[in-house]
Amino acid sequence: MRLIDQNDKQLGIVSISEALVIAKKAGLDLVEIAAKASPPVCKILDFGQYHYHKERKFRESRKKQHVVQIKEIKFGPNTDDHDFNFKKTNAIKFLKQHNKVKFTVRFKGRQLAHKDLGFKLLEKLSIELKDIINIDSHAKSEGRTISMIVSPKNNIDKYFEEKDKENIEQT
Repeated sequence: MRLIDQNDKQLGIVSISEALVIAKKAGLDLVEIAAKASPPVCKILDFGQYHYHKERKFRESRKKQHVVQIKEIKFGPNTDDHDFNFKKTNAIKFLKQHNKVKFTVRFKGRQLAHKDLGFKLLEKLSIELKDIINIDSHAKSEGRTISMIVSPKNNIDKYFEEKDKENIEQT
């Protein structure tokens, strides 16, 4: 195996028994770092400290991750303009938070005969939000509902920064 001492100095290729003797003299542990390498790489170090730092790096990386959630916004086929704009504003808020949004149009009773209204509503929505969304799944009918899933574009933050600058310059 290839051996590295506690000062990150390579000691060359040694046998397992030699490596264990060297580690015992140093009062530290022999830890296999890269098992799949040829020959395997081992390092002499304090395993408790090594494990602590490895766990800490893992926790830090988890903090930086963003878990994408799917937020759902429901419409009716006869949704008024004010309600439509209100729900669109909420969708934009969710997209700014880098969440996916599922738009659903629900039909009740005889409204089911006019599914074209639901498709038109979702089409209108996708046209109005075309600058900030990628359509993951186009509008599709499933029983009494029509749904569409969208996700924010990668440059959504930049888009809103530019829009804010334009608004400031106009005032």
